[in-house]
Amino acid sequence: MVGALTRRFGDLDLAEEAAAEAFATAVQRWPTDGVPPAPGAWLTTTATRKAIDSIRRENKRGGKQKEAQLLYDDGPGEPLGAVDDERLRLIFTCCHPALAMESRVALTLRMVAGLSVAEIARAFLVQESAMGRRITRAKAKIKLARIPYRLPSADDLPARVSGVLAVLYLVFNEGYLASGPGTDPVRNELTAEAIRLTRLVRALLPQDGEAAGLLALMLLIEARRAARLSPGGELIALDEQDRTAWDRTLIAEGHRLVRERLAAGAAPGRYQLLAAINAVHTSAHDARSTDWRQILALYDQLLRLDPSPIVALNRAVAVAELDGPQVALGAVDRLADTLAGYHAYQATRADLLRRLGRGEESRAAYDRAIELTGNAAEIAALRRRRDRSRTG
Repeated sequence: MVGALTRRFGDLDLAEEAAAEAFATAVQRWPTDGVPPAPGAWLTTTATRKAIDSIRRENKRGGKQKEAQLLYDDGPGEPLGAVDDERLRLIFTCCHPALAMESRVALTLRMVAGLSVAEIARAFLVQESAMGRRITRAKAKIKLARIPYRLPSADDLPARVSGVLAVLYLVFNEGYLASGPGTDPVRNELTAEAIRLTRLVRALLPQDGEAAGLLALMLLIEARRAARLSPGGELIALDEQDRTAWDRTLIAEGHRLVRERLAAGAAPGRYQLLAAINAVHTSAHDARSTDWRQILALYDQLLRLDPSPIVALNRAVAVAELDGPQVALGAVDRLADTLAGYHAYQATRADLLRRLGRGEESRAAYDRAIELTGNAAEIAALRRRRDRSRTG
């Protein structure tokens, strides 16, 4: 698209800006208006109009404007490339490997997935202002380095797929447990779209183990959706869920994907390990029969691959089941410098303190978790646990 616009207007900067605005317009309009019959032509037409508007705004009327109007048409656009689905194509287009991974993911979440800057910031555990600057810098680098908004070919996909999977994972997470106040606690439209697009990625790259792993992870989490909210709108923890309400069809598909990856014999990546952990959880008939030793071993493997504080926090939950809450609390407290402002850290710490009989400290940690939480269903669950700690 950019190449065609540059040929029409003779201005690469103008073409790139117009293409970016066209993608942003598509993100805003297509979810409500529907994808047009010829998406590529629609994007090219919209970008052309944006370019003409820009020329007019800058009073560059003369020959350029006349040429633009003469060349303007509603004919078919450029070839669609290797990805048929329009939204997935936009994600692959924005996940350009010239940008740092965090920047390309953040920019794509904003421009294509439609997440707010605040939602993206919470996903990355940074301040909203810092995330806004990161997205602005990414846009500036695109313009400065003249990174083209070019539709990806089949050869482009492997270099971009890790960014695409990260985008889809974070979109799914925002749907699974919405982070902002004033939204539904669970946004089913986001989880469904993330699963749909991940299925398409796997079909495009059937040998990519992480694409299969991410799909398995999403399916095993989605299978528990019907059991996650009480009739009163309170979030129900995994160990308290009615497992008869879980979707056994999704669980069977997720387990099959996990077994396929194990049989492949390749070293598993992050999503494959997370899927394996969820496979252990969904294999247990009840919470008491959960194989925590296997879960801990998987977290140990994941921590070597991804030594992040979030993984360490989740590992501490498994440690509590095997070695007791006191040992787990020591592991959690060592994460305070990086996670003290994260609601799940405070909630985990509060639960461990409650189990140790340290009620006053537990309630204080629950209060801090509630302050940091925007999800109404999660707030209701935290309040119930806090109140239980008064009598526990």
